[in-house]
Amino acid sequence: MAKREIKLIGDDVLRKEARKVKRFDKTLHKLLDDMVETMREAPGIGLAAPQIGVQERVIVVELQEDDEDPQSGKLFEFVNPEIVFESNVQVEGEEGCLSIPNIVGDVWRAERIVVKGQDRHGKAQKLEAHDWLARAFQHEIDHINGVLFIDRVEGPEHLRRLVQVRDENGEAYYRAIPMTQLAPA
Repeated sequence: MAKREIKLIGDDVLRKEARKVKRFDKTLHKLLDDMVETMREAPGIGLAAPQIGVQERVIVVELQEDDEDPQSGKLFEFVNPEIVFESNVQVEGEEGCLSIPNIVGDVWRAERIVVKGQDRHGKAQKLEAHDWLARAFQHEIDHINGVLFIDRVEGPEHLRRLVQVRDENGEAYYRAIPMTQLAPA
């Protein structure tokens, strides 16, 4: 495994639709292993192959362990993923992206989805995801279609920059500053 460079906003690879994977071989397995390592070291909860410069329909998702969420703490690898069902219920949530560092925004997504695709060996798989896992899958599938979360934000008032500040004890933490407050007057 090897950590790969994450491509940042402005790189053309992030705006192109990825190719369908047809070969399920050692090259794909290495790509998936590298993606998992890169995602975990970043740290992030998901990564799409275009984010490391590979134009293939491959994503990995792993939510942090949470006792209240049975879908957390599991690693999901999907090749050629597609959403085959989206609930009508939409929920707004804050999203960030490894390819757009220090920016978060409010995005509306389906609360529940069903995703189908293949595993690293080409075997068909299907997953019903809800809440944060559904959001993560929608975010990563957007990536393989050349769409970024900022494309889904309703306006600049829904974007925030993360700024590192220190509390009275000198401990560092991040505070979200609305982008509208950062713009020149």
